[in-house]
Amino acid sequence: MSVESGTPSAQGTGPYHRLRVARVIEETHDSKSIVLDVPSELAERFAYRAGQFLTFRVEVADQRLVRCYSLASAPGIERGHKVTVKRVVDGRASNWLNDNVREGSELEVMPPNGIFCLRDRETPIVLFAGGSGITPVISILKIALQTTSRPVKLLYANRDDRSILFKEELAGLLREHPGRLEIVHRLDDVHGFVDAALVVQEVGPRRDADFYICGPGPFMDVVESGLGSLSIGADQIFIERFESPDTPMADAGPVDTSAGNRVTVLLDGEETEIELGEGETILAAARRIGLEPPFACEEAYCGCCMAKVVEGEVEMRMNDGGINQLQIDRGWVLTCQGLAKGKVRVEYPD
Repeated sequence: MSVESGTPSAQGTGPYHRLRVARVIEETHDSKSIVLDVPSELAERFAYRAGQFLTFRVEVADQRLVRCYSLASAPGIERGHKVTVKRVVDGRASNWLNDNVREGSELEVMPPNGIFCLRDRETPIVLFAGGSGITPVISILKIALQTTSRPVKLLYANRDDRSILFKEELAGLLREHPGRLEIVHRLDDVHGFVDAALVVQEVGPRRDADFYICGPGPFMDVVESGLGSLSIGADQIFIERFESPDTPMADAGPVDTSAGNRVTVLLDGEETEIELGEGETILAAARRIGLEPPFACEEAYCGCCMAKVVEGEVEMRMNDGGINQLQIDRGWVLTCQGLAKGKVRVEYPD
């Protein structure tokens, strides 16, 4: 498989690809699913595992935005690649996608990526999803039911009944798999917020299970706390964190730039020179001064923040699959992990 020049995909197989929207589904009052048609010549490149995500590039008000959305479809079971986009207050990309995408629209999309995937084991599966965190979780749930005989339990928390994504689909799966699938709905306005005691209660005797967690930060913290109180092994817990690039970066106060590290960033055709703080990544520095480079996970596995080093040396703190060796050899780095050594210059892809 060759690597094309230009913008690298998360798998190193080429640039963004324009995919046609086959269908738009209104899921709730504030969420829509977008089903993409992948042509046969891209089928291998867009093959995916349950739990992975797609990276989208959209132009909103003359600004190019990059966002990652989890696949809610299950490979080999459903036709098309389906992502679900929930509106975020003041979210530029999420609101634009909900307002503007129609059947027949074309979107720029990178091939699938992500490590939040079903592990090949025989133990029970316990899934915790909060809000739109259900999107990768339902993909894992469906593939587990289809390809394994493992018992599956889902605890799904939402603000209220009208916020439940895939309500009818989940009910249908429950009918199809009686005795094997258990679903517990928790609504904040009826039951109150999920707490660690509830997590312990719902785990019950399934302490040997694999646990998959996705949702808002506070929800995930509570679930992790509950599992921690049961001394569940770290190798049994799999986490997907949702962070919105529309969330402003917190003011960290004065930055010590005495080390002399400096980066020149080329982004959207404009050059900006930035003095870096001690241990500050290129992405963090760019965001600190008000630039809006592409990023998503900030944990080295999505590949959204890649830029090319054209001058100087950049060291990455870690790489969790967001970039491959061929890309590294060609000068690409993950800016969320990139530490400048002296004076460097990086270019974000057009």
